[in-house]
Amino acid sequence: MELREEKVNLGNFIKRIQDIMRNDSGINGDAQRLEQMVWLLFLKVYDAKEQEWEFMEDDYESIIPERLKWRNWAVDKKDGNTLTGEKLLEFINNDLFVTLKNIELTEQTTVKQSIVKAVFEDCNNYMKDGILLRQVVNVIDEINFTEYNERHAFGEIYETLLKTLQSAGNSGEFYTPRAVTDFMVKMVKPTISDSVADFACGTGGFLTSTIKYLDKDIKSVEDRKFMDNLYGVEKKPLPYLLCITNMLLHDIDSPNIEHGNTLEKNVRDYTNKDKYDVILMNPPYGGSEKKEIQNNFPLELRGSETADLFMSVIMYRLKENGRAAVVLPDGFLFGTDNTKVNLKKKLLKEFNLHTIIRLPRSVFAPYTPITTNILFFDNLKSSEETWFYRLDMPEGYKNFSKTKPMKIEHFKPVIEWWNNRQEIEEEGKFKAKKYTHIELEELGYDIDLCGFPHEEEEILEPKELIINYKEKRKSLDEKIDSTLSQISKILGFDVEEI
Repeated sequence: MELREEKVNLGNFIKRIQDIMRNDSGINGDAQRLEQMVWLLFLKVYDAKEQEWEFMEDDYESIIPERLKWRNWAVDKKDGNTLTGEKLLEFINNDLFVTLKNIELTEQTTVKQSIVKAVFEDCNNYMKDGILLRQVVNVIDEINFTEYNERHAFGEIYETLLKTLQSAGNSGEFYTPRAVTDFMVKMVKPTISDSVADFACGTGGFLTSTIKYLDKDIKSVEDRKFMDNLYGVEKKPLPYLLCITNMLLHDIDSPNIEHGNTLEKNVRDYTNKDKYDVILMNPPYGGSEKKEIQNNFPLELRGSETADLFMSVIMYRLKENGRAAVVLPDGFLFGTDNTKVNLKKKLLKEFNLHTIIRLPRSVFAPYTPITTNILFFDNLKSSEETWFYRLDMPEGYKNFSKTKPMKIEHFKPVIEWWNNRQEIEEEGKFKAKKYTHIELEELGYDIDLCGFPHEEEEILEPKELIINYKEKRKSLDEKIDSTLSQISKILGFDVEEI
């Protein structure tokens, strides 16, 4: 079978599975369909990897009991003994899940073994029809993950599955468009000797973009050890499971991905061993953290906004001479509340914030209409000057969408500008401009610069319109609160008491 035909068949398989699951009364919505599909996929992929490890390692011992290995229960041998119906449900619910959730780990348990328990700790079997479940298992078993070409062809199809996150309830927050991750990696230029981290890694987009970027530099088995330097943390179970599977598909046998909340650790406790050469992130924003989490940060950097707290973590965990690229909403740029001002002061004084790319609207549609930016900085010196560049919507586009997503070629103008920086003025407004640290300080750290000109308001879908207005109201509230706070300080009273 030619690779192109293979890809078409593999792409179709996701639709086939979804069509079967829609007939099962136990599954409610895309998010549950996705989770159901992915834990089954994980078991199939993990079994293929185990067959490799068994061949390569004479002393390899599986952490999964023989009866629970995919090859021993999922493969339909057409001998009349294949589990289906109520027997399959009984096996899945009362043997497979119970056993894998309760695997005992010891100090000798390797990473590639312990991920099995970590993956199943928060997974569920939603399907109630054992015959339909058998049909899903049979479709997944058609893919031969032991064949290198087929596994890697599926690695590309896996992107299709990850994109479905964007329409699966609130799960879209875990998926950063591949064009964005590829661009950020390209500009930061990680090397095979760099340690690379994402402290809210979602499905692993920045890590897989790094793997793809470094593939050209892999000349030997020794070079492949760079994969040990990739590190991620993910708080929620579904994207964690997606990320682990993603890493296995990219031939990372021992994914260094933690299941937990980065913000739960006190930033003052970080030592050099907790720091990284390269940090690439699109931290969650718009959410708020409870007081116990906020207490893990110095008073001047303590706020409830999730993205602000992650910015603190990034600055505490970036190695000397390290580089970082971070996606942040407009609110970080124009925000003049104490926390945001102190974060920007620290960023400009202790780090070299050399570039801010203003992204066009709807890059993250349909998950959020919030306008975002990419901040590039390093830990080489303090900031002397910061370049702002506005990346306009490509010609012929009014919005990005699921059917017309942002592509890496849309970054071509900024890539061409990057190494030959010049100020650009269009219709009396700056599209690209350099500002000194002193100029940014004089602006009161409101660095909403080289923004988009006012455009005629478009007609949006009702739900998107409501979200858009809510975000605009939140932004205006932040500006008003900040202004009132500054006035109250000048007048010497507390605005909250009025």
